[in-house]
Order: sequence, then structure tokens, then C-alpha cells
Amino acid sequence: MASGEVYGFGEFTLDAAERRFSRAGEEISLPPKAFGLLLVLLRQAGHLVTKRELLDAVWPESFVEEGILAVHISTLRKTINGGKGYIETVSRSGYRFNATVSRNPAPVETPRDMQVYELFGHGRAHLLAHSIHEIPKAIRAFERAIELDPGYAAAHAGLALAYCALAAIRSSKPLEAYGNARAAALRALAMDPQCADAQAALGAVLFFCEWSWAAAERCLQRALQANPNHTEALLLYGQLLEALGRLEAGIECKLKALERDPHSPLVHLQISMSYWHQRRFDKAIEWARKTLALDSGHPHAREHLAASYLKTGDFDSYLEENIRHAEAHGVSAEAMEPVRQAHEAAGIPGIRRLILKRAEQQPEAFPAMQLAIFHGEEGNRDAAFMHLERAIASHDPCLVHLAIAPQWDSLRGDPRFDRCLDRMGLVGRS
Repeated sequence: MASGEVYGFGEFTLDAAERRFSRAGEEISLPPKAFGLLLVLLRQAGHLVTKRELLDAVWPESFVEEGILAVHISTLRKTINGGKGYIETVSRSGYRFNATVSRNPAPVETPRDMQVYELFGHGRAHLLAHSIHEIPKAIRAFERAIELDPGYAAAHAGLALAYCALAAIRSSKPLEAYGNARAAALRALAMDPQCADAQAALGAVLFFCEWSWAAAERCLQRALQANPNHTEALLLYGQLLEALGRLEAGIECKLKALERDPHSPLVHLQISMSYWHQRRFDKAIEWARKTLALDSGHPHAREHLAASYLKTGDFDSYLEENIRHAEAHGVSAEAMEPVRQAHEAAGIPGIRRLILKRAEQQPEAFPAMQLAIFHGEEGNRDAAFMHLERAIASHDPCLVHLAIAPQWDSLRGDPRFDRCLDRMGLVGRS
């Protein structure tokens, strides 16, 4: 590209060699592909540029649908039109740039605001903590970065991952959170198709919300091709492999993430979950404790530790960890006293029956997935499958490991369970 290829129209200046676009001397961030489209249109200002010519020029080595042009043209129009019809659509043919375009000696340079990168870094740190207190902070950091630089693909991708985390910790309705995540991920990919964060976020949506296993795997593989050390992509790919029954391959991915982020509570908890799926409950307890050593207030680690104690038959520790989990969520010791009494009177079955009785009085307070597990453990299979069907209908993200997770063992062997797996496109545990 020629070093002097600088174009001016109205208040705008585009420097092709430096890939800078500005208005009245103030730099404007454009997604790479939108920048490329504008450059092609400016080079042929006043003339029709067909859709095929634009696709060949901007995506020379990729096959993309024509619809992607409309997305980027819309971005350009919002950025530069200002009430003027600079870009004309020629029906069924292509586009024409309608403005007087001149060659200028040089554009005015404006440095990028370093605060954007600082906010993005803060967002990533909050995101990797993966706790109920940190995820909202991550969202605010990414949103602020986007306010300062709307064209920064990584910030949109980080926001998408944060929405996925919000769904995972049940701080937002899953369908709503994943819908926001998908929109943010697609915006990031429109700006930068090679963005590993965006590919990872879209993979998470396809995995947890849409149960599109093959498409999710392709996205996560693309993310890892772009960045082999991407912590979230490694963890997500590990979870996906486990959901598909490839347990050893799944934990290998998570151990790679541990090499990348050895102090991340999220990584440690995910390794604990791998041992849970392998039914190595002593190891699951060990790694859950490591998670809590890094973050003593991590809610999911405490919950998971309690469940692992239950599987080993340590019922007293199960009860104590559940009480600590409740206290961390603001539940008083007085409110937990009926749980203690139920345990003293009838052990773990007593606690289950107490919860199921409360669920009859407040059904909206208990996820269908949880009720399905408790009814299954109580031997109430008809009720268990009724609630499991409800959970599937709502696309509860916790169901992705239905085929292999031990909490569902009470329902395995029933033909209805196999039908549930078929609905999700999963294969049962052999």
C-alpha cells in the first residue's frame, strides 16, 4: 500500500498506510473490516463497487455471506453519515461513495486513550475471579471501555464473556444473559474475526445456551488457534469435552489453563469439577479446598465442596459447608436451624424432604434442575422427570453435563433419561 494514500472528504480523513480514520483531527475507531470497506469505496468514489468486488477485496481468502457487508456498511453509515448520504446502496448490485474525495498530505494524529486498555485489564481481572461480587465489576469495566472506544473488539468480547459468567453464577436469567453475550460476541467478531475472546464467548453461548455442540467446538478451537494460552477458552473447551464424554481430554485442557493462571479460583474450581465428573470425590474435595484458599468467599466452591462431602458419606461436613454457604448469602443461623433439626432427625433424606416441602410452598424459589435431582434421590421418578423436562425446556445451562455428572445417577437406566439426552443431542454414560 502506498505510503501517501490519504483521503479526505468533508471533515473526515483516512490514512490507508497508518490505518487511521479521523474527524476534524479527532481519531475515530473503526472495525478493521469496516475500515477496509471504506478504503475500497474511497478509492473508487463516484463509481459503483459491486458486492463481489468488496468481498474479494476485504475478505480475499475467506468465504463469507453477502449479509456481512450490510453489517459493516451500517457501521460506516452510523459513523460518518451525519445526515449526509455518503454511501449509496445500488439495489442488488453494490454500493457507491457519493462525495468529493481529495488526496491530502497527511492526517492529524491522535493517540489512543490508554484508559481503555486499563479498563479492559481491570475487567479481565474481575472476570477471572468469577465470583458473584466480581462479575458485575467486570461488566462495568468493559462497558466503560466501550464508551471510550466503541470500536475496541476485545472490550465487546470481554463483555460477552462477562455475561456468560453472569448466567453461570445465576445472577441473571440465563436466556437473557446469554442473549446479551451473543450480541456482544457477534459485535466483536464483526470488528475482528480473529478475536480469541469473541470466539470463546460465542462458543460459550453455543455450548451452554443453545447446546450446539459441534458449532461450539469449532468456535473454541478457533479461539485456541488465535491464542493457545487463552484461559477461558481452555476451560470452556475442557467443559465441552467432558460434556461429550471425553473426560481425560477435558481435564488436560483445564490443567493447561492452570499453567497459564495458577492463582485463578475459577481454574481451580473447574479442575475440582473434572474430578467430580470422574467420580474421584476425594480429589474434588482437595481442589475445592484449594479454590477456597484462594477465595474464601467463593460461593460455588463452597457449594461444590458440600456436594463432594455428601458423595464420600461425610454427612456432618456436608451440613456444615451448606450452612457456611447459606451464611455467606446472608441467611441467618436461626433460619438454618430447621435444616439442622431435619438432619438430626432423619439425616440427609430429612434435609431433602424439608427442601422439597419448601419447594411446594415456594416453587419459584427452586430451580427445576435442583428439584429433579432431589426427587430422583428420593425415588420419586415421575416427579423427577417432570422437573427435568421443565429444566430442558428452559435450556438450563447446568444441564450440559447431564450425560456424565454423578448427581444424575439416580435416573440413569430409565428410558426417559435416554430420551432426555436425545433431546439435547448427548450420548449417555457407558
